[in-house]
Amino acid sequence: MKKIISIVLASLMLIALFAGCADTHNGNSENDIAQETVVFDNYGREAVIKKNPQKVLTLGPNCTELFAALGLSDKVIGRSLINHSRGPLPEYADAVNAIPQLNYAEATREAILTSGADFVYAIDWEISDAGCNIDEAKGYGMDVYVNSATTPEEQYKEILDIGKIFGIEERAEAFVADQKARISAVQERLRGKEPVKVLVYDSGNDGVFTCSGTNFESLLISLAGGKNIFDDLTEKHWVTVSYEEVIKREPDVIVIHDYDSPSVEEKIAEIKADSSLASLDCVKNERFVPITLESVLPGNRMAYAVEELAEAFYPETLR
Repeated sequence: MKKIISIVLASLMLIALFAGCADTHNGNSENDIAQETVVFDNYGREAVIKKNPQKVLTLGPNCTELFAALGLSDKVIGRSLINHSRGPLPEYADAVNAIPQLNYAEATREAILTSGADFVYAIDWEISDAGCNIDEAKGYGMDVYVNSATTPEEQYKEILDIGKIFGIEERAEAFVADQKARISAVQERLRGKEPVKVLVYDSGNDGVFTCSGTNFESLLISLAGGKNIFDDLTEKHWVTVSYEEVIKREPDVIVIHDYDSPSVEEKIAEIKADSSLASLDCVKNERFVPITLESVLPGNRMAYAVEELAEAFYPETLR
């Protein structure tokens, strides 16, 4: 009897052993499954990214809202730069507000590296040598894709790349198509209009802190029928210009960034208090166009920003 039992046990062990080998060779062993990767040119950097990440950081309100717009908010475990936001668009509010804050302001190195994330989608200044850089993040098991578009075409590519990473290619393609159609509709209605001369006012002190011709916002302004009066400055995305130079270029309208502090009302008061700027017709006529900062960052709000700006530039045509 003991001999029979020994034979049966030995047989069961052999069956289990062969079954385990079969599972391994069929790729069913969890430890042996290699996650599929995709490779992108991410602004001159080769980004090798594992498909369908599960724990994502979106560093920047524009990055976070884009993930909500693409139906990926459930993948996001942390967001940053809430202080650069006036809140998500109503249709994305529930999804965005449900995402935990990694940091209210800029993401710290420590917060990123201890987050447990496996993927980071970050506006360029949020993942840099000033804090946590890409190599550091990768050392902690995080793949990184940088948001740094300076043209709509570059942002469209980012959206399509995200579609490939998360296996939602059709959804991403449909989103891009909708953005293009809405922007084309605005441009068609403005056909033949003389461009409005625009000053972008982010802040003021020893001059005006404004966007240059290489800034994404400058292109949004042009798509909305405007012309950034400082589009000839191209060395940096953001520049400080003198009040005298602003007067010389005679803007028709002033676009004012709206974020936490100082408020739009405080910025308008600053403009009116300066004797040089107060002499401009656009200031006397209060041609001020507030727009939330995240609306002019590269992300999901391209069409929204173009529609909002165009309506403010040409109220008699689009309202």
